This record gives sequence, C-alpha cells and structure tokens, in this order.
Amino acid sequence: MSFEITILGSSAAVPVKGRHMTSQHVRIGNHQFLIDCGEATQHQLIEMGISLHKIEHIFISHLHGDHFFGLPGLLSTMNIQRRTAPLYIHGPRGLDEVLLASFKHSNTELNYKICLYDNPTMFSDVIFENDHITVETIPLIHRVPCTGFLFREKKKQYRIIPEKLPSGLPFDAFRALKRGENIEFQGETIQYQDVTLPPRQSRSYAFCSDTKFSRSVISKVYGVDLLYHESTFMHRHLERANTTFHTTALQAGQIAREAKVGKLLIGHFSARYGDLKVLLDESRTEFDNTELAKEGKKFTIIETD
Repeated sequence: MSFEITILGSSAAVPVKGRHMTSQHVRIGNHQFLIDCGEATQHQLIEMGISLHKIEHIFISHLHGDHFFGLPGLLSTMNIQRRTAPLYIHGPRGLDEVLLASFKHSNTELNYKICLYDNPTMFSDVIFENDHITVETIPLIHRVPCTGFLFREKKKQYRIIPEKLPSGLPFDAFRALKRGENIEFQGETIQYQDVTLPPRQSRSYAFCSDTKFSRSVISKVYGVDLLYHESTFMHRHLERANTTFHTTALQAGQIAREAKVGKLLIGHFSARYGDLKVLLDESRTEFDNTELAKEGKKFTIIETD
C-alpha cells in the first residue's frame, strides 16, 4: 500500500517567487487527503496532476490565512466541476463561519455535501479512522488555536506463505490465519506461525504546523517514520520566532533528534530567506537526516519488514 506525501506549498505568511502557501497532499493506498489549503493550492494540485475530486478529507491546522485562504476557491471549483461525493473537512472552531459567509454572499449552493468537524486543540484525539489508518491531532502552541496531525497505519496482518497452505482451505480460515489465529482444517490444527510471516511495520507521518518550540511535541511524534516541522526562522532570529510563536530550524532539528524520528522535513520558510540551504544546514547540525519540504517534492514512506 502506498504512503506518499507531496509538498504543494512551503512559504510562511506570504508567497515568494517559486514558493506557495502551506499545503500538502497525502496518499495512503486508495485514500487521498489534503493538509492545509493556502492560496494557490488548487493550482498546485492541477500542476502536479492530482485530481481534486479524489480528495476525501481536508485537515486545516489553524485559521491563519496562509493555511486556509485557498479553501473557499477549492470548494467552489469542485462545485463548478459537479463534484457529487461528500467532502469531510476537519478544522478549528470558526471555520464553518468563514465558509458559510463565503457561500452566502456569493450566492453559492453546493452540489455536494460537506461534513465539517471541529478539531480538539487542547488535547490529542483521533479525528478520523478507517480499516487501515488513524489520524490524530497534535496540540501546538501558536497565536490562535492550532493542531498538527499524526497519520498512523494500524497494526497490519500476518503475511500468508501460500506454498505452506493445504489445498481447499476456505476463505474464512485464510482470513483467520492473517489475523494471527490458529484454525482447524480436516481434523488438524494449523498454527498461524507455521504458515505466515510477521506483519510488516506500520508506517507513520506527523505534520506539525505553526508552533512555538515545545518539547511536548516530542512524545506525540516519538519514533515516527517521517516528521514535518515548521522551521520559519534561523536560530539567530530566535527572538522573532518567540514573538510570533514559531520555531527555528535548529529547534526543529532538536525535536527530530530527541523524538528519534526516521526523517525530518522542514518548511514554512520566512520570505526573508532567499537561499533555503542556510535553514537546511542549521537543522542538520542537530539532525542530519533533514530535507527541505519544497514545492513538487514527493516523499514516500517505504513498507519494511
């Protein structure tokens, strides 16, 4: 099953040439999700060949414009293109008022149903799950209520070794073995350990949006395969970072190192930095396996034994 993150926007507060407002596309198997929806998100989706209508859930971290001003436009385009499938939007309290005012004063009637859910911002909670994954909120410290999102695969099933199975095994017995259960077949007990391989490792991705440096994040993202953490400023601008409730590249690296994550992505770059390598180099002083979350980059979390 695929597990891919595509970066649509990496800029903080305002766009700059080549850098757009925050947004990411997540594909896990046949399910597609959007995290944040800054200006030009729909342009970026189209540019990268991602279908707007295959997105099932949109997760909005907080109500600063660079993270959601693209949402009314995206919803309008879906409407014009005759979307019929329901769309599920998870965001902070107040997002409904913004969207309702936009639709009311533009006299827009949607062809499809929107299901809007308020994210808990003071504690972690599972806000979505299906047979394969859960999505959990990560409380963050910002000037307005803000959350990150943790995408985590559920425990996987045991892997059948076909050549070790007797012929004629019914499908229900096959499924039981995959769940790690012993079965009775033709008067004999088949031990699941004898005919299966252990489940593959469950994968995880954590998205930490705008936040002041906080060690409370470490326990929430501990051991994830891939962590995105905002890195708006260099550490020499720490005072500015603290004033605006943002994180430096050095601090993001510290969080990744202490949380023992597999890989760190940094983004949400201030427009003052034309050369992003300085931010990358600074983060790598704390955590070497760091990459820039730049527009068009795709990161795949490989399935391992």
